[in-house]
Amino acid sequence: MNLIVDGRTVFATTGGTEFDPAKPAVVFLHGAGFDRTAWRLQTRWFAHHGRSVLAVDFPAHGRSEGPALDSIAAMADWTARLIETAGLEQAALVGHSMGALVALDCAARHPDKVRALALCGVAVDMPVHPEMLESAKANTLKVQELMTFWGIGNALHKGGMVSPGLWLRRESLAVLAGNRPDVIHSDLAACNAYKDAPQRAAAVTCPTVLVLGDGDLMTPAGKGKALAAALPGAKTVVVANSGHFMMVERPDETLEALKAHV
Repeated sequence: MNLIVDGRTVFATTGGTEFDPAKPAVVFLHGAGFDRTAWRLQTRWFAHHGRSVLAVDFPAHGRSEGPALDSIAAMADWTARLIETAGLEQAALVGHSMGALVALDCAARHPDKVRALALCGVAVDMPVHPEMLESAKANTLKVQELMTFWGIGNALHKGGMVSPGLWLRRESLAVLAGNRPDVIHSDLAACNAYKDAPQRAAAVTCPTVLVLGDGDLMTPAGKGKALAAALPGAKTVVVANSGHFMMVERPDETLEALKAHV
């Protein structure tokens, strides 16, 4: 479905059912350089179990119009406006990586808009290697390869996906290659610059769960647990044999963690 936020078209999928703003809503936010398809294995369950779902493409990603937003705070404010535009009083936010920082920031600064929070593949800080930033700025293939190699858990680099027909490395590269120029750099620079997570975490008042991969090399579980310690009453679920993309690498385990808390 299409929504209009700030005068520009935003695309979202609804998990295979018609979006109904009268139902409790769950909004899914993707990571840097990716799009709403990252959540396709979780959204359908929620959509068919009493929730309305919006898995959105951030501006300039997927099928949403640009330009890209250049900071986590700007994306968080945009998310609050998206919730309002969708006709919702509030929603649960489920974010991955960059999307998790956005969800955290939105929940802290727009508490009336967020009823629950799930942060996947997140850490207390998320610095980006200068080599990745340089490649992203130059729009070279190297950043896509590095994001894929470091993001996917070691076990799945050689296959073993639970969903038949999925080749995770190739899919990751294909989605990243589809980005418009400068989008990946804008996303990574926003993550690299964001230093407000501890402050924002202390201000969150809604129920929160962190879903972390035990083999995540991009946002190691230890750094995720440090963020959890700053979130009042937060729960932490560590997914075994998973890298950074737990919602695709270990979709069932990730869904169980979300079902229990969102």
